[in-house]
Amino acid sequence: MLLLAVDTATPAVTVALHDGESVVAESNQVDARRHGELLLPSVDKVLAEAGTTLEAVTGVVVGVGPGPYTGLRVGLVTASTFAAVLGVPVHGLCTLDGLAYAAGAAGIEGPFTVATDARRKEVYWARYEDPRTRAGEPAVDRPADIAEQVAGMPAVGQGALLYPEVFRDARGPEHQSAAALASLAAERLAAGLEFLPPTPIYLRRPDAQVPKNYKVVTPQ
Repeated sequence: MLLLAVDTATPAVTVALHDGESVVAESNQVDARRHGELLLPSVDKVLAEAGTTLEAVTGVVVGVGPGPYTGLRVGLVTASTFAAVLGVPVHGLCTLDGLAYAAGAAGIEGPFTVATDARRKEVYWARYEDPRTRAGEPAVDRPADIAEQVAGMPAVGQGALLYPEVFRDARGPEHQSAAALASLAAERLAAGLEFLPPTPIYLRRPDAQVPKNYKVVTPQ
């Protein structure tokens, strides 16, 4: 087994290789505006560090969000393209689940909350019973609107750190890690569990929209 994991649903452009037992190489960069520019060089980097080639990959893992429209699609399109070219499966995982798994590796047991920055003064978030068990579906809300639901428990992710007045026990990890996502996928594959399809979880409309008073001009 050699899993290539990528996630661009958050400001982190993160890539990792997992051989079924452990992570053999990883790359993590945080730049919310350069997902498309950074992802492929990051893939090349981890392949080179592992001393292998893309053709050796037996499966692709991708974070499906929730996340902003443009950045999220970069990872999904890249993962699906790799899988199609190589003739290997592509396994979708919720990005928040990857952060929850990383939180478990950092010592958090549960219950706890994962929150990422959704912009517009909102967060993408979900509650977890433990690092592998999400309680319900991901949501997008203003932090003040969910204060009672997340009170009294630890919270991880950039969204939690941005709003300490709501997430009073905010802590790391701050950013998504493809290494954690790949490790979670390897566990799920070994257990014969199902994955999500490689389609985006947006939870709201794209930030960029056609102006309401857009005027169509036809040639004379």
